[in-house]
Amino acid sequence: MTSEPVVQTDRLTKAYGGRTVVDALDLSLPAGVVAGFVGPNGAGKSTTLRMLLGLVRPTSGTGRVLGHDLSRPQDYLPDVGALIEAPAFYPGLSGRANLRVLATLGGYPAARVDACLERVSLADRADDAYKTYSLGMKRRLGIAARSCPHRGCSCSTRPTNGLDPQGIRDMRGLLRSLADGGPTVLVSSHLLGEVQQACDWLVMVESGRLVWSGHTADLLTGSEVVLGCEHSRDLPRLEELAARQGLQVRPVRDRLHAVPPSGSALTDAVLARLNRTASDAGITLIELRRESSTLEEQYGALLADSVAGSLR
Repeated sequence: MTSEPVVQTDRLTKAYGGRTVVDALDLSLPAGVVAGFVGPNGAGKSTTLRMLLGLVRPTSGTGRVLGHDLSRPQDYLPDVGALIEAPAFYPGLSGRANLRVLATLGGYPAARVDACLERVSLADRADDAYKTYSLGMKRRLGIAARSCPHRGCSCSTRPTNGLDPQGIRDMRGLLRSLADGGPTVLVSSHLLGEVQQACDWLVMVESGRLVWSGHTADLLTGSEVVLGCEHSRDLPRLEELAARQGLQVRPVRDRLHAVPPSGSALTDAVLARLNRTASDAGITLIELRRESSTLEEQYGALLADSVAGSLR
């Protein structure tokens, strides 16, 4: 893999009649990440995936997948795996036979099939009919089918839907192992808790427009500081000191929760300065820690800001 983005688009747009579904979307996905693709229903996620897979032609804009122009999907599709909704296989054929059929149709060596079945822990059920598989096994066979051609990029929608807790953990591990092998894995899902745990990159869209893109940790880590002092009578003074440093403070029981102003980061320097200022004022801190937001909280806040911005 190179430093070149695996997927990159420039003002990618798709309109149906007078309705714009994807609106000047700029994406840049690096190699070797599990990227979560999130947004409300109708945000343009499925249409974007269809354009990346060559199933729908863009109305305007450009893009590149694995270094090839989006207008020539035949140049990159042999190295792109896609699992859209539930996988489809021949019910009466075994898992191994189904993968061999796909190998013949896809033009890649059937010798890879056994290794792919082993990778998804289906080697012991490889000769059983697909119709006897549980939902989790069917999902894993879909992952095997997607990974057999040594894909450079993989796309999947709702990979954990309907799975039990163990199946969800297994699927999360499979997605991570795929990305560790080099390809970029793009996952579209509404299960934000799972996206937060499985994905180290995040793309958020709303009304066809990009809302946020980047490392998941950058969105979630250190968004709020929790302050506690030895004596509760010092809380009003501590609140005043924090406010003087530009923090937005709200009391919560016997603690203060503070966030930096919009556009600022809660850096180590900010925390150190706050600690020194409290000490100089004779206030002993018993708690000074960052508290991360959940993806669900940030998702709601970012979408609200995006909608408000579009109305202005």
